[in-house]
Parts: sequence; C-alpha cells; structure tokens
Amino acid sequence: MVRAEATAKYVRTSAQKAGLVCDLIRGKDVNRALSTLMFARKTVARDLAKVLRSAVANARQKEGFGGDIERLFVSAAFANQGPSQKRVRPAPMGRAFRIVKRTTHLTVEVTERPQRIKAVGEGESKTPARRARVKKAAAAE
Repeated sequence: MVRAEATAKYVRTSAQKAGLVCDLIRGKDVNRALSTLMFARKTVARDLAKVLRSAVANARQKEGFGGDIERLFVSAAFANQGPSQKRVRPAPMGRAFRIVKRTTHLTVEVTERPQRIKAVGEGESKTPARRARVKKAAAAE
C-alpha cells in the first residue's frame, strides 16, 4: 500500500476557506476529486488541484506502486494556518486600521486502495438467498 503527500505553503487564502474545499475531496478517489475541484466555485480549488496532482505524481515515483491511478484515493486533505501578513490601512482623522492578510499551508495525502483477493470458496454458499446477498454486497463495494 503506497502513501504519498504533497504540500503547498504560503497560499494566499485563509485556512477556514481552504478547509471548506478540502472537505469536498476527502475520501474520494483521485479522478472524482479532480473533477470536483474543477467545478468548485472557490479560487483555492485551483491551488488544491495542483497539490493533488503533485501528490499523485509523488505516488507514481514511490517504489511498490502498482501503476494503476484508479486505485488511488484522497486519504487526507487539510489546510493549516500559515503566517499572517500585517498591513496598515489609513483611516479618517489620522487613525490607522490593521489589515491581516492570512496564508495557509495546503496538504493532500493519497493512498493506494488495497487489492482485494478472494479466498478459496468465497462467494459460494448453500442457500440461493444467501448467494444473492453475498453477490449484492460484492457489487456494492
């Protein structure tokens, strides 16, 4: 089972906004996650898609990777808070207001799903009703 991650640091958005987009892709397979990010209406989705592609490329470079990208899924996606830039905005009557420009560190981790190997005799059962339930459960996976 191959695990790979990629990180983009100092992305100019808040961690809270980026976390909303991370929630959309967590647990999905890579192709579905990329298509979700492509149609997401948040600007940070482009940065997150770039990090996801980088994580997939890192997984392909790992020793022991089977070569099938269809088996990769997003096991973790999170946005940590980065350093904030403090700026000053002039205000009326000689005063000044502070502007905080937040940054975030995006991390995406992809993992290869384990290949399922059937045991000898698996799926064979005595009653037709049991056989139908086993077949239905296997189709749902």
